[in-house]
Amino acid sequence: MRTLIYVPVIHTSADLGSMAKDISKRGIRDLGEEIWTKHRKTVEGFWDAIVDYFDSIDVNGMKIYQDGMVAGDEVGKQIAEDTAKAGSKNYQLILRLLERGAILMKTEDFKLVKKEYDRLLAITQAKSMTKKIIAFIKYKLVKGMLLNKRDAFIAQKIDETLGPDEKGILFVGAFHKIKKRLPKTIQVREIKDTVKVKTYQRLLPFHSKYRKQFDKLGKYLISEIS
Repeated sequence: MRTLIYVPVIHTSADLGSMAKDISKRGIRDLGEEIWTKHRKTVEGFWDAIVDYFDSIDVNGMKIYQDGMVAGDEVGKQIAEDTAKAGSKNYQLILRLLERGAILMKTEDFKLVKKEYDRLLAITQAKSMTKKIIAFIKYKLVKGMLLNKRDAFIAQKIDETLGPDEKGILFVGAFHKIKKRLPKTIQVREIKDTVKVKTYQRLLPFHSKYRKQFDKLGKYLISEIS
């Protein structure tokens, strides 16, 4: 049976290219430097747990599917290398897996990814609050549609390229909904609970109100994967 290791991820600012500085500034502004620093440490611990898990298993021949990855082979590897150099824990792990015999696959449609990225970039580059609000509204209007289309494309790509008895790894943002789109012929193993990863991110802006739950989820994110 085909097997897919499902990794619901928390993207770091380093994953977002030219938007990284703006995301960090906004995080500090909205949350305060202390909570933003704590959050960043939690995310680093989350990725350390993911890395430790993959270091403990044989990944030779496994196919890697990564959200946002619009190419495979050498072009995909170059994208991974560039993003890893920018500090992305996600892509640093991908390079480690490739060195151990894993295979990087094209996962997404370039046009769909670019549409979403351009909408987000318009928000961060807006020169006035009015323009920022307009850009945000435009993004919200198409966000759900774009995410659905991306999810459908990713699921189809996995189904088409993961052969009989092959194993794959999917790194995908926790707010994507890929699992329900995959055929039953693919056995999915989720190594972190998607609901818990999403809930942590949703509670982040309200950490003081839900401190106990937020701290508990933070501990879960950095916990060892058995």
